[in-house]
Amino acid sequence: MRAYYWPIAAAGVLAASAFMPWVSVGTQQFGGVPDLAALWVLVCAILAVVLAGLSIVTRKNSRHPLLLVGLCAFGILFLAEQLMQRSAAQQGWSTSQARAIVEGRPAQPTLEPTLAPGTYVGLAASTAITLFGLTVVFKRAPQIQASATDDDV
Repeated sequence: MRAYYWPIAAAGVLAASAFMPWVSVGTQQFGGVPDLAALWVLVCAILAVVLAGLSIVTRKNSRHPLLLVGLCAFGILFLAEQLMQRSAAQQGWSTSQARAIVEGRPAQPTLEPTLAPGTYVGLAASTAITLFGLTVVFKRAPQIQASATDDDV
């Protein structure tokens, strides 16, 4: 049951990533807890801690739900990051165009959005929870040993 401390630690890291920025464009950063996706990632992290803690206390296996929670957190992070990058690029382009129109000059090229540390940390933590949940699929088969004694006597 000591193995369940791994998803607890990963869930703590996942919860910390929910408070970090996920996408940055220059000095402007997007993501983090006020965002709805970050709140869902935080809920997934809390759920992973609760499931792993219950497994430690009750000595029952809860790797199936941890697999689902890890996959859910990974999906939320991945999709939110993709949408935030697109939204940040469009917002930067529209701001650049508006400034160019007001100032009467050609539009400046916009900065490309880059991933912030929160994305990397969150994806790594959700991957760790998912891999722990996958251990239920790839469990070791019991070794069957033939007995050398004669039972027919």
